[in-house]
Amino acid sequence: MILAGETRLNGVLRWFCCLAILFTVICAAEDGANLPAPSALDRGFTGLYNLDFSGAQQEFSLWEKQHPEDPVGPVSEAAGLLFSEFNRLGVLEAQFYENDSAFENRAKLKPDPALRARFDAAIGRAQTLARATLATDSTNRDALFALTLCSGLQADYFALIEKRNLASLHYTKEASASAQQLLAVCPHCYDALLATGFSKYVIGSMAAPVRWVLRMGGLPADKQGGINDLQTTAEHGHYLAPFARILLAIAYVREKDKAHALEVLSGLEREFPSNTLFPREIARLQSAR
Repeated sequence: MILAGETRLNGVLRWFCCLAILFTVICAAEDGANLPAPSALDRGFTGLYNLDFSGAQQEFSLWEKQHPEDPVGPVSEAAGLLFSEFNRLGVLEAQFYENDSAFENRAKLKPDPALRARFDAAIGRAQTLARATLATDSTNRDALFALTLCSGLQADYFALIEKRNLASLHYTKEASASAQQLLAVCPHCYDALLATGFSKYVIGSMAAPVRWVLRMGGLPADKQGGINDLQTTAEHGHYLAPFARILLAIAYVREKDKAHALEVLSGLEREFPSNTLFPREIARLQSAR
């Protein structure tokens, strides 16, 4: 049963992209007129959405120098590294295909071992700092966020680059559990709903026997609930609001709702004009029958 489930998971887990990637625990400001000047983290994540990976890493490095005890710095660095590798390998483009097999004939690229080493090192630094903080403050938001993102990034690497789906599910479960802990101490940290929302949606989209196996393993299956969580992050999140919109666009494509997918992608294209993914997917959807 588990082996059969793993086979059926192969296609779906390819678009389990960035389940927790680009996570943050900083909540959205309620009064836009009083927003502070963008921090290095703000600028770094904006750089990622614009596919400016070099510029993003400079900002994340600056944050680490300014806040050497903060685990958010190194885990953001890891997110930037993985996101750049996803872009190089064409992983994000694959998520917009209604049929996973339609992307199978693409040119195959090999993972960069040097980038993987840097990724692992950044994850290790973030985990060390987060666990040290939690040892004295078990409800620290930044530490809970960092561990959530570490697990999510590892899940993404295993599923989308190494194609090790069962290992990915282990880290996915860890990421979801950490997100729930974060929401328990910070209910208005809406970015945390990205992890729970996309997990619910993906698993809720699977066949009933697979959903049952994963539910028994502690992974919830609630397709509509997942969409609701993503919409909440898209409307009220901070750093992850744009990424939630990307995931919603992917979900709309999967649900064959081209009109809503185009609406979301058009807004993203206007907000992040340097990101070539958005106009490419808009053109593909517009030309599709």
